[in-house]
Amino acid sequence: MKQIPNILTLSNLFCGALAIIFILHAPEYIAEFNGTEYTVTNPEPIYWASALVVLAGIIDFFDGFVARLLKVSSAMGRELDSLADVVTFGVVPGMIMFRLLRSAYLQTPDVFDVSYFNLAPALLVPCFAAYRLAVFNLDTRQSEHFIGVPTPAVGFLVASFPLIMLYNPYNLAHLLENVWVLYAIIAVLCYLMVSSHPMISLKFKNFSVKDNWPRFLLVLLTVVSIPVLKYAAVPFVFIVYVGLSLVVPPKASHG
Repeated sequence: MKQIPNILTLSNLFCGALAIIFILHAPEYIAEFNGTEYTVTNPEPIYWASALVVLAGIIDFFDGFVARLLKVSSAMGRELDSLADVVTFGVVPGMIMFRLLRSAYLQTPDVFDVSYFNLAPALLVPCFAAYRLAVFNLDTRQSEHFIGVPTPAVGFLVASFPLIMLYNPYNLAHLLENVWVLYAIIAVLCYLMVSSHPMISLKFKNFSVKDNWPRFLLVLLTVVSIPVLKYAAVPFVFIVYVGLSLVVPPKASHG
C-alpha cells in the first residue's frame, strides 16, 4: 500500500516523458506560399503532449492526496514528486516554448539567419522550474500557500498554447506567432516561479467564505470561463490567479 503514491508519481513522470516524445516527433513538411517555401510543423502531436500534461497534473494532485489518505507520506515521496514535476512541468513546457519559438521564427524574413541561440531562452523554463522545486522542498513556509507560482500552474498554461494555436479562440493564435511575445512569456514565467510573492493554494482548511473567498472566486471564475473562453480560459485563469495572489496575498504560515 505504501508504494501506491509513488506509483502515481511515476505515472506523472511517464506522462511527461511521453509528452517529450510527442513534441520531438511532431512531423514537419514543406509548404509553398506565394512562391516561397516554408517548413511547417504539424500541431497534432504537440497537442497530445498538452493532454498528457493535464493528465499528469491530475495524477500529481492525487498522489499527495492518496499518500495522506493512506498515511504513508514520506521524504522520499516528496523528493520523487519534485523529480517527476521538473520533467512534466519544467522540461515539457520548455520544449513546447522551443517549438513555438521555432515556428514563430520560420515566419520571419530572416528565418535562415536564426540559430539555436535564438531558441535557447525557452530552456530557461526547465532551469527555473528545477530551482523553484528545490527551494520548495526546503521551504517550510509553503504548507498552506505557495511562495512563487507553482510549476504545475506554469505547465498547464504553456500546455494550453498549442491548443490555442490549433483552435484560435478569439483570434489569439497570432500572439503566439510573435517571437517577442514568446520571449516575454518566458521571462515572466521564470520570474514568477522563483519570486518571493505568496501565491494562493487551493488547500481548504475550512469552508468559511471569509477565510477562503479568493479561492472560491478563483474556482467560480474557472468554471464560468471554460464554456465562454474555451482553451483561452487557461491563460485567463492563470492571470486571475496571479492577480488575486498579488492583490490579496495569503497570510504567511510557519506550520
